[in-house]
Amino acid sequence: MSRLSAWGVVGFPEVKPGDQLADMIVEACRNEPNGPLLDRDVLVVTQKVVSKAEGRLVAVNPDDPLSHKALVEKEAVRIVRRRGDLIITETEHGFVCANNGVDLSNVERGQAALLPKDSDRSARRIRDVVRAKLGVEVGVIVSDTFGRAWRKGLTDVAIGVAGIAAVLDLRGTPDALGRVMQVTEVAIADELASAAELVMGKSAGIPVAVVRGADASWFREASVQELVRPPQEDLFR
Repeated sequence: MSRLSAWGVVGFPEVKPGDQLADMIVEACRNEPNGPLLDRDVLVVTQKVVSKAEGRLVAVNPDDPLSHKALVEKEAVRIVRRRGDLIITETEHGFVCANNGVDLSNVERGQAALLPKDSDRSARRIRDVVRAKLGVEVGVIVSDTFGRAWRKGLTDVAIGVAGIAAVLDLRGTPDALGRVMQVTEVAIADELASAAELVMGKSAGIPVAVVRGADASWFREASVQELVRPPQEDLFR
């Protein structure tokens, strides 16, 4: 691999509960400027439109900015930390994140979006429809915005994958100077999600991006669970 390119899928329609999101992506990516898609392209799709299409929307009090906090606690498997209004939780998927992924941005006032029940399955559905209707083999990443324990700022990460590695394990391979790497595992899906976020933005209304040029060796069956650190390895739990 020597070059990656990424672009947002423009002109994407508003997604509503019950919409066939995979079909919408296929139609948006058939022709210029968004397509045509090629084998080993990676589609990065934001969690928000996946949740909308799958009906993962819950009513909250629009006049109470903290009304979703009860929903956060209801959805969480475990409360990890509290600080003021901030709640760090563990989701049923094993993710540790703020507010259990419950989000009020980019949804109608009075609604909150929950994480998809199974984002790997959501990604596989999109991958399979693209294969069936466009005849190309793509990787699919469902992305969401997370904070980080060791650094300030937000970044997009993968919460679901299909057809693309979540983690590239380089342990046992030589580095550029011939030393054998002992601990290096690269979060490929997270890095692709972050690259895609740069061309989608947070407020531009672009929920899908295409990343082209990913290394052929990254394409395989995978699960986002590759990225979930077991509790016994987690210094923060």
